[in-house]
Amino acid sequence: MEQTIRQENGITGGVIWKTLLSFFFPILLGTFFQQLYNTADAVIVGQYVGKQALAAVGGATSTLINLLVGLFVGIASGAAVVISQLYGARDGEGCQRAVHTTLAFALAGGFALMIFGWLVSPAALRAMNTPEDVLPHSVTYIRVYFLGIIANFIYNMGSGILRAVGDSRRPLYFLMVCCLVNIGLDILLVVYIPLGVLGVALGTFLSQLISAGLVLLSLTKTTQIYHLNLRKIAFDLSMLRRIVVIGIPAGLQSVMYSISNIIIQSSINTFGTDAAAAWTAYGKIDGFFWMIMSAFGVAITTFSGQNFGAGRYDRIHKSVWTCMGMSAGTAVFMSVVLYFWGGAVYRMFTPDAAVIDQGMVVMRLLVPFYITYVAIEIISGAVRGAGDSIIPMIITCVGICVLRVAWIMLAVPVWRDIRTVCLSYPITWSITSIAFLAYYFHGGWLRKRIQKAQELAEQSERENESF
Repeated sequence: MEQTIRQENGITGGVIWKTLLSFFFPILLGTFFQQLYNTADAVIVGQYVGKQALAAVGGATSTLINLLVGLFVGIASGAAVVISQLYGARDGEGCQRAVHTTLAFALAGGFALMIFGWLVSPAALRAMNTPEDVLPHSVTYIRVYFLGIIANFIYNMGSGILRAVGDSRRPLYFLMVCCLVNIGLDILLVVYIPLGVLGVALGTFLSQLISAGLVLLSLTKTTQIYHLNLRKIAFDLSMLRRIVVIGIPAGLQSVMYSISNIIIQSSINTFGTDAAAAWTAYGKIDGFFWMIMSAFGVAITTFSGQNFGAGRYDRIHKSVWTCMGMSAGTAVFMSVVLYFWGGAVYRMFTPDAAVIDQGMVVMRLLVPFYITYVAIEIISGAVRGAGDSIIPMIITCVGICVLRVAWIMLAVPVWRDIRTVCLSYPITWSITSIAFLAYYFHGGWLRKRIQKAQELAEQSERENESF
């Protein structure tokens, strides 16, 4: 098989803002369909089953899934950084080893998490103060979800490989197909075959299988240097170490995020089923903002990684400020829309007036502060793309996770109100953004990564000779 490298995306050359947008929009649309994929479950059960089912497919269930899945997906994000750097540096053999190691990790990690999630999740949901009328639905949903976790890992890691080399379109197409399949199955298995929460869980499970199949087909059929040979899926220990060094901090950061969210969710659950359902619906609505920020984050990480690999360090700095401006504009726009018209969006999830009233209290307190999060996403993505993942993890864990938990522990018992819980978000976003800006302007992170890259290039050259 002839292996070639195409450089059609212009990431290491061309006009920065145009390149960022051309890469960003497919990621954004893909993230939109991912959010729609998740939101469909909540909308359908909220309208046709009830608020207990609505709380079951989000809230504690969603938070627990993010905790268990986040560690493995965070570690795998190290693979995307490594592959983007190898692709930018035109290292074909290194790219091959990274791709096959990544898929081996997806299979092994997915299997381990499937068993662990099935066994542990019921007890974890009880520990999170899940309301008794919600608990049976939550256990059903989460156990079926974990049955499909291997397929979920294959899709996410395979899509990460494609985005790392500048292909953001095919992951979008795959997700569009699976999203439509999921919505169709939800309607069939909830509205026409009244299986309730089990129906949306089965719809998600089957959709994940389809998405995994499509991404594997794409990787095995390509003639590019990231071609996947199923028979060669195995761990390359030196490449695994390189991936894990970058990925573990991201995974631990995700875990810390999730732990802080579990504590917040547990606090929210003590306010009753209406508050839990309102928080679930807000999480789905709020997710549309986070999908945009996530798309900018993926774009800047890939942009930074490929330009770092190609030695175009000037383009990393220029892209950060370009991406920051676009993200800030988006944050302001989303804040205005949700602040004034959020009530209409809430009614998509539930007709329950008490739930909507609780939700609007949360929304009008949080959305004006979206802009304070922008620097966290963009700067951490750019720095991580250059291979520096430890300091961003420390800043995020202390600035967001530790301070957020401290607020819940100290402030909520004194001022027992859902508003007090919500204030933990803008306070920690602001503090963490300031810390990231200070770290970025210091500049030492890039000099250290350049020196480390030179050492890795020499090591990779020796390993490729024996591959």
